[in-house]
Amino acid sequence: MDKFRQFMKASRASIILVMLIPVALGALGAFVWNGVFHIGLFILTLIGSAMAHLFSNMINDLWDYKNGADTVVEGEVDAITSHSGFVTKGVWSLRTFTAVTWSLFGVAILSGIILSLYSGWWAFIFGLLGGMIAYFYVAPPLRLGYRGKGFSEVAIFLSFGLLPVMGAYYVQTSHMDIRALLLSLPIGLLTTLILFNHHFLHWRLDLQAGKNTLIVVWGESKALRFSRILLLLAAISLVVCIFAGALPYYAIIAFLTFIPLYRVYSGLKEHNSSRAYLPLMGNSVKATFRFGAILIVIMIIQGFINI
Repeated sequence: MDKFRQFMKASRASIILVMLIPVALGALGAFVWNGVFHIGLFILTLIGSAMAHLFSNMINDLWDYKNGADTVVEGEVDAITSHSGFVTKGVWSLRTFTAVTWSLFGVAILSGIILSLYSGWWAFIFGLLGGMIAYFYVAPPLRLGYRGKGFSEVAIFLSFGLLPVMGAYYVQTSHMDIRALLLSLPIGLLTTLILFNHHFLHWRLDLQAGKNTLIVVWGESKALRFSRILLLLAAISLVVCIFAGALPYYAIIAFLTFIPLYRVYSGLKEHNSSRAYLPLMGNSVKATFRFGAILIVIMIIQGFINI
């Protein structure tokens, strides 16, 4: 159990729902719109996606360590670090951490291969694209998370929005649907908002390490405005999903999950300490999880109504 707890902490598995929710929504889209739901394929999709997500967390820590982003003298600046610390503090050796990281990737790839045999080769393509984005988010030569031109935000939206929703839908049906694309928008934008707000906690460390996130490039004031815009876009995309028939009309109640997060912005100034951003980060996670849970329940209800 001690090793399992170490693995859970090293892989930051506590936020695994950011991947499992869009996968569930994509599979439920097949249930609502097509009346199909293959439980075995769904479970395998969850496993493969979960392993890919944990791989992305660990490969991020691994390359941030190699790039020096996690080894800056943290006491010199006001920042709250978010890496697991397993490599920087010597809890695991670099060799062990690397081996576990790539083992997760191996399970994810194997899951994608099996799913592609049952559902079609696009199932593997969706998974492979997600894996490549996860790796090159911090790894050279792309290092998407270090460029500060919105590449990291696009990468997160694709990895935790479009690819898992559309991929899970495709696994169930073996075809694409514009409604799956639309359904990926609100949950993808909310997950992107989590990552974006997360950067407020340690943007000064990122500045020291040369990690040019949008917050480093723009500064706090402009970045906070963009954070609000992301929340607004998520709200608008929910309305679009309802009008386009991707979600039933009563999905409008999911708007309630945005209210606590929206209120946090009023307590923030143009410049804040890192600790002042903890409520913003915490409420971003809560809003996304609650929003996703409500949509999952709504999709299940609508699926049974349609039967």
